Parts: sequence; structure tokens; C-alpha cells
Amino acid sequence: MSSRTSSLFSSPTSIFLLAFLLRTILLVYGIYQDSVSALKYTDIDYYVFTDAARAVSRASSPYDRDTYRYTPLLSWILLPTSWGGLWFNFGKALFAASDLVAGWLITLLLKRRGLQENKALKYACVWLLNPMVANISTRGSSEGFLCVLVMALLWAFETKQIAFAGFLLGLSVHFKIYPFIYSVSMLWALESKATDSSSNTILRSALRFLNGDRILLVSTSLLTFMALNVLMYNIYGTPFLQHTFFHHVTRIDHRHNFSPYNTLLYFSSAQKANQAVHDLASSFSFEALAFVPQLLLSTILIPLAIAKEDLPRTLLAQTLAFVTFNKVCTSQYFLWYLVFLPLYLPNSTLFTQPRLGMTVLALWVLGQAVWLQQGYQLEFLGKSTFVPGLFAASLAFFVINCWILGIIVADVDNTGAGTRTDVATPKQPSKSDRVLVMPTATDTASTTSDNKGRISAGRARGNSIVDMSDMSNVHLGPRNRVLKSS
Repeated sequence: MSSRTSSLFSSPTSIFLLAFLLRTILLVYGIYQDSVSALKYTDIDYYVFTDAARAVSRASSPYDRDTYRYTPLLSWILLPTSWGGLWFNFGKALFAASDLVAGWLITLLLKRRGLQENKALKYACVWLLNPMVANISTRGSSEGFLCVLVMALLWAFETKQIAFAGFLLGLSVHFKIYPFIYSVSMLWALESKATDSSSNTILRSALRFLNGDRILLVSTSLLTFMALNVLMYNIYGTPFLQHTFFHHVTRIDHRHNFSPYNTLLYFSSAQKANQAVHDLASSFSFEALAFVPQLLLSTILIPLAIAKEDLPRTLLAQTLAFVTFNKVCTSQYFLWYLVFLPLYLPNSTLFTQPRLGMTVLALWVLGQAVWLQQGYQLEFLGKSTFVPGLFAASLAFFVINCWILGIIVADVDNTGAGTRTDVATPKQPSKSDRVLVMPTATDTASTTSDNKGRISAGRARGNSIVDMSDMSNVHLGPRNRVLKSS
């Protein structure tokens, strides 16, 4: 039985078939549940996507649909959902297929890191056979599509296709803002080769920092990002900028939110209902200040500390910090960092110390369960659980994620320092490799008098025997002649 299981998880066809079947079953079940139950399987955001796509199909703006806060590209991609019938589920199938593509890219990246295919596939199963990932995608979340872009970005960067990586970075940031944090780590990782430090000046250091790869990455990503924004602005005008970018600076979303800011956002939304109170508090907006610790960690401290050691693990730490400290944190956002998990696990502390790994998993799941229990009472039973229940649950989950982040950052430092392959360890010569170098005539003459003094001062050694069995070659000074031992 164990051999069958081992062969099953070492076959690419078997693993991807299982991943496909898992998503197909969930997709079909979701269609059934939507048709018979008042509690819909389909995520509310998917209805927003499809309504926006329907507006585009009628030559209107996707922003005519309230709460559509995404790039128009998404509504364009989902145009087939406006054709009616089963085509409504086209987006779900697309996002589920994106999971498989992301899993394939994960396998390629793991193999590039030196893992054999069977081991790479086992780690990729953390993503491919993860029921949480499959559930979120088949409910209609677009995060799977974004994860494909991010994995393709990492693959292009690690294969030194810098121009292509810049294009994917610009496209990813246009699609969703948060991947801009990866640009700092990538730029930091593209370090020029060290030169003679004695001739270093400020100008030389600046010129060395602005190497060709860094300039290429910045220029291609900015060009792609700006070209897409100009195109969308020319078509949809100011609503594009407002809903796609500016809205997220002052966003207030107090429901379905794991963030510890959740309760504060709830009270803030209540204040905005009272115009007088809102005007009084408008000079101090914590919604904007919430970005300070988030961006400080994810875009400055973590990249500068560990980006040169291990880029995929740095991106995992950055994303976890960004999501944990974000003022809005939903289950869909977990996919942003879960996609990096298979690249981190090999040789990680969570894997080499199973007890720690199981503790991390149990606490992470338990933290969500406690919050969801409080959220269920609030959303479905109508009980006010904001304080202390929901707020305490949010703080507990926040602390758990901070602890996990600390493990990852420290693990990156330790494994980065412990896996250097460019420094050779001096090899101790074996007995068979040792040779006896005979001194030259001048060296012998210069030391004769000293040796005589030492011999006369010492006692005779008697019949001591020197073992010559391990000496196969004897070099006779600078002539490089060899005397074979008998």
C-alpha cells in the first residue's frame, strides 16, 4: 500500500489528475448547491466580476457595477460569463485551471533548486492538493490567476529573463497592487559582482548599484505598468484610477476581515455615517496610517535583511507580512503567500522539526476557526460579537501569524548562511597523498651546526624504527624526481 502511495505521488500525471478531479468535483458541487440552497457556494466577489463583465458586453463601464474595485482587464477576461447558461461558471473554471498552471511552475522552480522530480511533486502537492486553495478558486476568487503571474515572474527572474520578468511585474502590479513589494527584493538580489573595495567611492558604489539588469527590470516593469494604466484611463477615465488604486488607500471593510483593524474599521464606518463626527476626525485617518508598519516591514526591512540569501523565501516572508499587517485581511489573501510555501518547505525548520511544523499548522487553522465562529455569530445569528469576541480572535490570529513570520525570517537567515556552495572547505590530505620534500644543499648546510648541537645534547634513540609503509612517493627537492619506496 505504501509503495502504491509513493508511486502515486511521484507521478506528474497522477498528481495533476488528482488536482484536476478535486477542482472539478468542487466546481460541480458548487453549481448544485447554488441551485438548491439559499447559502450560496459562489463567492460574492464572483457576482461582482460577472456583473462587470456583463456591463462591458453592453459597451458600458465595468465601474457601473458598485464595489467593482479591479482592473478592467479582469472584466474583459470574464466576458464569456455574459453568454448565459453554464458559461456563467467560465471564470471559476479559469481560476481553477490557473491553480494547476501555478502548481506546474512551482514544480519547475523546485527542480531548478536541485530537487528531484518526485520530491518536487510532493512539495507541489502542498498547493495542488490543498483543499483550501481549490475551494477558494472554485468559488470564483481570481487569486489563482494572480498566483500564476507571480510564479511566472519568479521563474523568469531565476532563469535570468530580466526583460520578461519586468513585463510580468508591471502586469501583476496593474492586476493587483501588492506585487510591487517584490520589486525591492528583486532589485536587491541583482547585485553586481564585488570589486576592489580600496578604490570604492560614493560615485563608484552608485554606478555599481545601477547595473544593467536593475535598469532593465525597472524600465520594463514601469513601461508595462504605465502603458496599461494609460490605456485604461483613456477608455474609462477617472473612475478607473479611483476604484482600481485610490480606493484601497482609505478602504473600509469591516466584514469578513481577519485583520485586528477590523473593529476599528467598524467604528470608523459608523463615524462616517455621522457627518459632524467625520469632519472632526478627518484630520486623523488611521486607514492611511495603517500602511506605515505594513510597508516598512514588507518593502524595506525584510528585503534588505534576507533578499540576497534566498529570494523565494524572502517573497514568502514579504507577502505574509503584507497580509498580516494589512488593514483588510480575507481568506483569499492567504493564497498570496501559500503559493510560496512549497518553495520554502524543503530544508526548512517547519519540515526538519515536524513537531514545530505541526504546531504552526494547528495554531494557524485554530486561529481561523475561532475567528470564523465569532464571525458566524455576527453575520448569521445577528449577535454583536465585535467586542471582545471578534476583536480578541483577530488579535490572536495576528499574533500567530507574527510568530510564523519570525520563524520564516530566522529560518531564511540560518539556511542562507548554512547552504553556501561557493566557499570550498579545505581538504585534509590522506596518508597516501602525503609526500616528503627533501631539503636543498644550501638548506642542509645552514642547519648542520644547529642539528649537531641538538644531537649532542640529546640521548641516542636506540633501535627505533620508522614506518615507511604509507609513503609511496618521495620528492627530491626542486628537480621533481621521484624515489619509489621499497
